[in-house]
Amino acid sequence: MASELLGDTIDVHSGGEDLKFPHHDNEIAQSEAFHQNHQWIDYFIHAGHLHIEGLKMSKSLKNFITIKGSLSVYSARQLRTLFLLHKYDSVMNYNENTMSEAIITENTFKSFFSMSTGC
Repeated sequence: MASELLGDTIDVHSGGEDLKFPHHDNEIAQSEAFHQNHQWIDYFIHAGHLHIEGLKMSKSLKNFITIKGSLSVYSARQLRTLFLLHKYDSVMNYNENTMSEAIITENTFKSFFSMSTGC
């Protein structure tokens, strides 16, 4: 599917850390054989999982939240702050404690920038 839009080589591809092996290895092997090239992807970025209250988010566990549902409780800026507080390839836990940390951090930035504009 990706090659249909991006051609026979792709600069960056991403997916969850659980797809490193065997899924991505298989995807690379199939695509390189199909395109008859030696490097289909230049860089793979594997992201950490989102956990809800300490458990990997999963439809089968019924412990998932939609963006719309999260935005009904928190602001978009608060959610962005939560994402920025976590390294892309590590687990991010979504719960009251991590959202409280994000809100405190957001307020710190708001306070700093509102004070700095008064100079």
